[in-house]
Amino acid sequence: MADPERGSVRRAQGGILPRVLQSWWAPRQVVRGLSAMPEAVKLVVLMAAMLVFLIAQAPANARMAQLDPSVPFQARMAGALLGVMFLMPILAYGLAALTSALSRLTPWRLAPGDSRLALFWALLAVAPAMLLAGLVAGLVGQGPGLTLTQAVCGLGFLMIWGAGIAALARRR
Repeated sequence: MADPERGSVRRAQGGILPRVLQSWWAPRQVVRGLSAMPEAVKLVVLMAAMLVFLIAQAPANARMAQLDPSVPFQARMAGALLGVMFLMPILAYGLAALTSALSRLTPWRLAPGDSRLALFWALLAVAPAMLLAGLVAGLVGQGPGLTLTQAVCGLGFLMIWGAGIAALARRR
């Protein structure tokens, strides 16, 4: 929608949640609007996404602990905590650096900070879908419902990340 005071495109108002929701239908616009985000806030975005991912694993871990009590729920969640809150951020920073480096092979330039923003925002934007996938895993278990929700998560992530990269890349 046109908004004469803010240019040709209306931006999401009201904070993180409206922007996360808008990322599912207008990711370029949202990421472009966040391009001035400081590096410390990008880290907060990444860690918030990882916290939601950790919470999303709780229902499936509770279900698995009920089905196989040899590994208690607390141990399962401790492993998830280690993986999601400590290892995944390192991998995310590495993937963002790799994406930025690979952009040098194309006619488009993606600055390292922009690469981090696109990836970290895509992770946060897909977090609500991850919560849904976690609930399906915990309540329904393996099956077509879980496969579908995981596919939506994966495709949504790739779409939002790719749109973010496209919005922030600059022609040389």
